[in-house]
Order: sequence, then structure tokens, then C-alpha cells
Amino acid sequence: MCHQVLNEVKEMPDYRRIAIATLTGALLGVLCIIGVGARIPGGYLPNIIFLIGMWYNRVIMGMLIGFAGDMILVRRDDQKNMVNAVVRGLLFGVLVSLAIFLSTEFRDVPALFAGFAYGPIIDIVATWAAK
Repeated sequence: MCHQVLNEVKEMPDYRRIAIATLTGALLGVLCIIGVGARIPGGYLPNIIFLIGMWYNRVIMGMLIGFAGDMILVRRDDQKNMVNAVVRGLLFGVLVSLAIFLSTEFRDVPALFAGFAYGPIIDIVATWAAK
């Protein structure tokens, strides 16, 4: 029994999907920096650490979505299940964006809602481009 478990072939992560999702998250993070920097008092330079954290949050979101490519939440017959990509992206977008929302003491609602949109966007791009 133990021998069978050791001989099971594990699939390698889809590194292309991970790279695409992480890069998409990084690009959307730049949009976050622009949007948040324009909204917060003081502008960009006095808030550079927070803005880098916002960008990094989107990079982490992309990386997590990239690794979650095999997670099926909504079953469909088509090869590229875009409904599953939207639901999965929304789930990770909400979870990762909650970190920023909680760190701002529930004040940065636009960044939270941006994460709700960015998660599905990242997953759709990664699902479409992978394979």
C-alpha cells in the first residue's frame, strides 16, 4: 500500500500559468498604485510603503491564482472552463484583498472592490493563455 502511494505520479505545477497570473497581478498592481495614490492624502511619495504593499498584494493574488489552476469549483464540459475561472478568481480576489482591507481598518473599500474584479481578471487571463 505504502509502495503504491510513493509510486503515484504527481503532476508538475503549470509554471506558464503561474508566470502569466503573477505578471497579470503585477500589472494590475500598478493600476492599484495609480488609483490608490491619487485617492489618499499626501500623494505617492509619503505613502510609498503602503503603495508597495498594495502592489505586492496583487502580485501575491496572481501567484495564488496561478497555483490554483487545477482547483475546480464549477464543473463544465468545455476545456477552458471560464465560469470556474471567474468563481475561483473571485474567491482568491476576496481572500487576498481582505488582507489589505483589514490592514486599513476597514477604510479602503475601493481597493477591496478592485480585488473582487482583479481576481477574476487574473484567472481568466491565466486560464485563457495557459495550455
